[in-house]
Amino acid sequence: MKKLLTASMVLMFGVMAYAQSPLGTWKTIDDKTGKEKSYVKIYETKSGKLQGDVTKILTAGKEDAKCTECEGNNKDKPIKGLTIMWGMEKDDDEWTDGSILDPNTGKQYKCSMKLKDKNTLEVRGYLGISLLGRTQTWKRVE
Repeated sequence: MKKLLTASMVLMFGVMAYAQSPLGTWKTIDDKTGKEKSYVKIYETKSGKLQGDVTKILTAGKEDAKCTECEGNNKDKPIKGLTIMWGMEKDDDEWTDGSILDPNTGKQYKCSMKLKDKNTLEVRGYLGISLLGRTQTWKRVE
């Protein structure tokens, strides 16, 4: 009985910790149009930093789109499966010091993100300082 209780407690704390982090799959919402664009899975790398990959395209007709405007290794790669966020480090109640790629334009921006609540993530891409950028609100996929 003690083992069952201990296992239940460990599982409960693990679920609570997961709910308070951006780990998981998120539905991206375009900040200009308000339309759903894609699913991005955020996970922790071996270095302890967070990274995000596109796992599904929600825009009809763009499911097989490629990153034609990207440079380097990402040039003409399918957007589905593409790493669009990397290098995110925890800093108090937000994640900072990372980068984010806009696969529609091929442009890279500095990135920060913060949980508004357990199912809402605010992701900010910016140039130079955070004031010069845009914020998207992403919703957790259950």
